[in-house]
Amino acid sequence: MQDSQEYLEKKAFFEKLITLYGRNVVIEVLQDDSIEIHKLHMADSNKPDGAIKEILALAKKRGISVTYHDKNALSRISKNAKQDQGVAIDIVAKSYAHAKEITKLSSYKLIALDGVQNPQNLGMIIRSCAASQIDGIILPKKNSAKISPLVIKASAGTLFKIPIYFCNTLDEILAELKDAKIYLLSSHAKKSIYEKSQDQKSIYVLGNESEGVSPKVEALCNESLKIPMNRGVESLNVAVTAALIAFMK
Repeated sequence: MQDSQEYLEKKAFFEKLITLYGRNVVIEVLQDDSIEIHKLHMADSNKPDGAIKEILALAKKRGISVTYHDKNALSRISKNAKQDQGVAIDIVAKSYAHAKEITKLSSYKLIALDGVQNPQNLGMIIRSCAASQIDGIILPKKNSAKISPLVIKASAGTLFKIPIYFCNTLDEILAELKDAKIYLLSSHAKKSIYEKSQDQKSIYVLGNESEGVSPKVEALCNESLKIPMNRGVESLNVAVTAALIAFMK
C-alpha cells in the first residue's frame, strides 16, 4: 500500500515537470527565483563559452544538480535537437495539473483547446486567460502545441499564472465532466456568445483555424455559440476568439 502511494506521488510530481531548452531560455529560467527547478541537463560536448559559463554559475548559485549527456541523449530529453543548443532544464510547474482535478472544483469557467498547434497562438491564449477571470485552460497532449520557449515568449511570462489542465485527448476528459455545460465555438451556430445562459460550470471548446473542432469532441458539446461578425468577415484567429471568451461576462 505504501509503495503504491509513493508511486502515485512520484507520478504526480513528474507529471508537473515541463522541459524547456535553449541557452537564453535556460538562463532566464535560472535567473527567476520564483520558478522551481528540478534538474539541468547539459550536452557533454558543450564548449565552455560565455553562455555555458553563465548557466553553470547560476546553477551552482541555486544549488541545482547538473546531469551531462551525449548529444543524442540530450536531444531525446529536449525533443528539439535543432534548437536545444546543448542545454535543457526541467521546471516544476505547480499550475500544471491533470484534467481530472477539474472534477474536484465546485464551479469554473474553462477554455478547452482542440487541435491548436501554433505555439504563438497558445502563448497568446494563455496570456489572455491569465489576465481574465477564466479559471484555467484544458490542453490535450495529443495533437496540440507543447509548452515550449516559443509559447513562453508569446505568453509574455504569464505561463505559470493560470492553471493548465493536461489530458491525453480532449474527448476523454469532456466525457467525464458531464455536470458542466460544454459550449462549442462555431461560425455556424445560431446563438451568439452574448445569448448564453449563466452556468455554474462551463467549458468553451475552441478548435484550430483550418479544421475546427474534431467530430468526437463536437459530439460531447451541449450547445454551439458564435461570435457575431460584420462586414463579411468569416472568422477570427483562435487566440482572438479565446480573448473574447475570456473577458465575456
